[in-house]
Amino acid sequence: MSYPIGTPGTAWGETEKQQWLTAQQIKRSYQQEVVSELQSMLAHFEVIQYGALPYDAARYPLFILKSHPWHAELPTVLVTGGVHGYETSGVHGALAFARLAAGEYLSHFNLLVAPCLSPWGYETINRWNPMAVDPNRSFYPNSPAPEAALLMNTVQALGVSIYAHFDLHETTDTDNSEFRPALAARDGTVHDNWNIPDGFYVVDDSVNPQPAFQAAVIQAVEKVTHIAPADENGEIIGSPLEQKGVINYAKARLGLCGGFSQANYVTTTEVYPDSASATPQNCIDAQVAAIRGGLDYLLNL
Repeated sequence: MSYPIGTPGTAWGETEKQQWLTAQQIKRSYQQEVVSELQSMLAHFEVIQYGALPYDAARYPLFILKSHPWHAELPTVLVTGGVHGYETSGVHGALAFARLAAGEYLSHFNLLVAPCLSPWGYETINRWNPMAVDPNRSFYPNSPAPEAALLMNTVQALGVSIYAHFDLHETTDTDNSEFRPALAARDGTVHDNWNIPDGFYVVDDSVNPQPAFQAAVIQAVEKVTHIAPADENGEIIGSPLEQKGVINYAKARLGLCGGFSQANYVTTTEVYPDSASATPQNCIDAQVAAIRGGLDYLLNL
């Protein structure tokens, strides 16, 4: 698909990136819709500001919820949302889990919840940050994305091993209508449309697959919403289906958020909010069910 910025076949320079940035608009409020919710978490969490995005530090402070009391002998679970700011249920699913379900697990796990890593992306409904960098391809040393670098530094500074990591995402129709065309234009390449799966799926780590853990997540979510089938090639978004609702990526090699934590149990959730049978609340419920399903599995090991 053509894109209105740049020359096909030629990667963007700073001029094109600035044109793209100028075209972005604020469409919703991070402060009103996310930050304002954090005070309701104080029964079970300490709210810690771990930095701010340099684009506007006052507007985009970053927060992580740390469960209290903290028990050094318990395994630590990390929940991340809003790595891609436009993926709404990832943000609000993380908040809903912290508010409604986390208390049930605090005698078994320490919990860290970073509900919105990319607040500029949340406000502008964007996959990238203002530098046209994808935070979810930037989780590696000397990261070009402050969204990734600040969280990695924070988790490292805590000095804890992450036992399980739930990274909450969505796959949307705009992946084909906006974000993949923009990516092709930025990189001077071609990205064909792919089939947007109708339903929920998860991404396991191909380097350390945990199929039983992923199956437990799928089984829990299936009680809330439908699971995405494979396409005619037996794939979901271009990757072979490993089991019902599960594909694998090499997360660390790709610089994905799910790869930096080095957790033994990692899942990247993918909700489909554009389904005819989905509602915003249903998508949030699916994210919460995914976390609960994974934690319940770990409790029964």
